[in-house]
Amino acid sequence: QVQLVESGGGLVQTGGSLRLSCAASGRTFTNYAMGWFRQAPGKEREFVAYITSSGADAGYVGSVKGRFTISRDNAKNTVYLQMNSLKPEDTAVYYCAAKVMRGLSSDRALYNYWGQGTQVTVSS
Repeated sequence: QVQLVESGGGLVQTGGSLRLSCAASGRTFTNYAMGWFRQAPGKEREFVAYITSSGADAGYVGSVKGRFTISRDNAKNTVYLQMNSLKPEDTAVYYCAAKVMRGLSSDRALYNYWGQGTQVTVSS
């Protein structure tokens, strides 16, 4: 089992920045690829970014490329999502997730463990 706890959400104005953190406990953190997903009201949960277990490779959904950066600190068992140039359409609950199987995927069904989420609200 892996327990994931997100933090760092909040209310920010358009163009602002936030840094989300996801602290992991339980099994060996370096065994897992990690992802960030988000869910806006009335919408399905969507992929945002992923990173390999080593942190050597990462990927993003097109709408956040160039604005968001995913990273991880395996010594601290933590994955981060730096969000810059935020837009109102980024408003959502953000979730981190851990994936047991090797390889990167944007398919939420392949992620085994999920955090409770942190709310991000971007005002216009």
